[in-house]
Amino acid sequence: MSLKEFFRKLFGPVIWGNLLAMALVLVAIVAGLWFFLEQYTHHGEKVLVPNIKGMLYEDAAYALDRVGLVAVVTDSSYNKNLPAGTILEQLPVSGREVKSGREISLTVNTNRTPTLVVPDIADNCSLREAEAKLKAQGFKLGPTEYVPGDKDWVLGVKCRGRNVLAGERVPLDAPLVLVVGNTSMGDDEDMGDEDSTWADVVNEEDFNQLDE
Repeated sequence: MSLKEFFRKLFGPVIWGNLLAMALVLVAIVAGLWFFLEQYTHHGEKVLVPNIKGMLYEDAAYALDRVGLVAVVTDSSYNKNLPAGTILEQLPVSGREVKSGREISLTVNTNRTPTLVVPDIADNCSLREAEAKLKAQGFKLGPTEYVPGDKDWVLGVKCRGRNVLAGERVPLDAPLVLVVGNTSMGDDEDMGDEDSTWADVVNEEDFNQLDE
C-alpha cells in the first residue's frame, strides 16, 4: 500500500463515520449517567420539613409522605400525659430544607411505663443518703414512714404499699416510701422487738413472693 492510499483510507468517510458514531455513543452515555445522578441525588430539589411533633405516628407519616419525606422511628420515650404513638421529637427539626426522599428520624411515645431497679439501701444507709441516691437515679419519693429503730436509718422500702427488695424493678411513676427508724417511738427494749418484727414482716413477704 502506497502512502497516498494510506492517507486516503485514513481520512476516508468510513473512518470518520466510525469516529462520529463513537463520539455520539460517548455523549449518550455521559448524558444518561448525568440524568441518572440528577434523579438519584435529587440535585437542586429542596423540601421544607413540616412540624409533626405532637401528631400520632400515622398522621405524621402521612404528612411527611405528602411532601416526599420518609418517616423512620428510631427511638421511644414515655410521657404519661400524651397518648401512645405521639411524636415527641423529630430530626431534622421542622423548618429545615432537605432533599426529597430524606428519612426523618422520629421519637415516639410508648404506652409502657419505664421501670427502674431498686438499689440496695434497706438497712444499708441513712435517710439522707437514701434520698440522695434515689433522686439521683430518677425515683419519686413519697412520705417517709417511721417505725421504732435507729434514728434516721433506712429499714426498708415500700412501693404502692408493698415491701420491695434490692434488685426489683418498679414503675418510674410509682413513688417509693422509705421506712425509717425513729428512736422517739419506743424505749430501747421495745425497739429491739420492733426491729425484729419489721425484719420478720419483710422476710415473710419475700417468702410469699417466691412462692407465687
